[in-house]
Amino acid sequence: MVAKVSELIGKIHHRDCIKGLKQVPNGVVDLAFADPPFNIGFEYDEYDDRLGDDQYVAWSHDWMAEIHRVLKDSGTFWLAIGDEYAAELKMEAQKVGFHCRSWVIWYYTFGVNCKKKFTRSHAHLFHFVKNEKEFVFNHNDMDLRVPSARRLIYNDARANPHGRMPDDTWILRPQELVNGFDPDEDTWYFPRVAGTFKERAGFHGCQMPEQLLGRIIRSCSNANDIVIDPFSGSSTTLAVAKKMGRKYFGYELSKEYVRLGTKRLDGISVGDKLDGADEPSMNGLTAKESQKNKSKKTEQLNLFPAEAEIHSELASEMTGIIEAFSNSNRGYSVDRLVADPILNEDFQLACERLSIPGTSAERNRFLFRIRKAGKLKSFGVNTSISTKMDWKQIGSFVYASEIAWRKISNVYCMSLDEIFCDPRIAVQFDQIAGDFAPGYQPLDYRWAAIKLRKEGSSARHRATLRTPKQLGISDLNRNGLKRNSGSFVSELDFASIASEPGVYIIRELDGTPLYAGETNQLGARLTATFDPAGPRALWFRQSADLEVFMLPVSSVTDLRFARQSILLKWHKPEWNSVKELAA
Repeated sequence: MVAKVSELIGKIHHRDCIKGLKQVPNGVVDLAFADPPFNIGFEYDEYDDRLGDDQYVAWSHDWMAEIHRVLKDSGTFWLAIGDEYAAELKMEAQKVGFHCRSWVIWYYTFGVNCKKKFTRSHAHLFHFVKNEKEFVFNHNDMDLRVPSARRLIYNDARANPHGRMPDDTWILRPQELVNGFDPDEDTWYFPRVAGTFKERAGFHGCQMPEQLLGRIIRSCSNANDIVIDPFSGSSTTLAVAKKMGRKYFGYELSKEYVRLGTKRLDGISVGDKLDGADEPSMNGLTAKESQKNKSKKTEQLNLFPAEAEIHSELASEMTGIIEAFSNSNRGYSVDRLVADPILNEDFQLACERLSIPGTSAERNRFLFRIRKAGKLKSFGVNTSISTKMDWKQIGSFVYASEIAWRKISNVYCMSLDEIFCDPRIAVQFDQIAGDFAPGYQPLDYRWAAIKLRKEGSSARHRATLRTPKQLGISDLNRNGLKRNSGSFVSELDFASIASEPGVYIIRELDGTPLYAGETNQLGARLTATFDPAGPRALWFRQSADLEVFMLPVSSVTDLRFARQSILLKWHKPEWNSVKELAA
């Protein structure tokens, strides 16, 4: 029985891909990516990777035929395959009706060691289209095009200002992650997802890098197109499709992979940054950046130039600072060590023992400079432990962190890093956040602000993916908030406000917007905000009362902070981090 496309979208379906694809209507999919079993005896959870040659090729023909059927006439199919059956599967795909546009060699510098032949260090990526005259290929996308060496090295005026398309050899250099890409090069590096990489999903042995899938999805599909993966595995294809604003679904034989893949998808939102080292693109490249790339090695030798705003005595103390960090960070990042009062106290004590000069704030700032210069990695300092604090955990107080961030920034004109670098100012941040949402630890408030800052660019991007009407917030535009048209705080019956996803605006009676937010639990958020025994009095600055405008929405996790981002653009509230989050 043919299923409705709407019933398939957004899911990993636990079933054989051929049986599953037979339920998909003809011509509805825009892009398919398949990384099937290579038939080399790999130990999968629910699949025997040891078929006879003829049986494997026949099976491949059958599932590719279904892919061809479900693709639109303008659809694209990418196939990843190893040496053993690359030629055979290319021929079978062409028998099915596909036309080969590119045969990409995906090269990595450490591969499977071979004793009696040359070490294998590549895989094959076939780019097929259904109609050789009509297909999607976004060659003008500046995030897809790469700057040439002529432009980066020589700043040659003859260089194409729009850059060039990448070569059909894609290079992986995992030993050079994250700083491995030399800006003087014109080839992109896609590090293989090794077991120690942060990108690793942790439950599948053959995981593709997100940046590689990003290139394929960006080049061969558009926003809201349907992307499928018949062998979902670690769900990387679907995760990247979701991040890039595509619709998606996939198939997977392993029940456990379906569970873990679904959990992975639930943990990301449209607009999230792709995992892995960013690749250089023409988007945002300037002549100034080109010059900066040109003098990269000089900058590394002269790490902290004379004009740097830093304690002069610290310039000779880089090794000591790194040693103090290594002795106190417990495997955490610089952000965590600076934001965490306990870890930072340990760091300062370590600096004292090593006779590192300067104040706590100066040492913290110097540590950020060392991190920015990439020196922590070259010294082999372990920063692999992640700070586990998700949006569900911080949802009840993240607004207080945002308010504290804005208020401290207004007073001191400091960035968030600078605020946390100075323990005296960081304590003021904690006090403001604690006043607005009591009961949490300083690290909670500070890490919520760091997560919010990191989410800024993604939130602004998500805000472009839907119209305000589609997001359910069009009634809260500038003209929609008429005088005395909201609910007065003094008259609100908080018990009657449902704890459902929603957006809200708080403003003074003269029309001055104070704060605009979104939350998974509207009733709980407003009740906590205006608790008479807690922060309520903080909100009444000049007026005897306040107005609240609220709207329930279907979800705020589908496009996290996109709605709030648009509200900030419309109203520019005084207590939001408008600069960082507004669309």
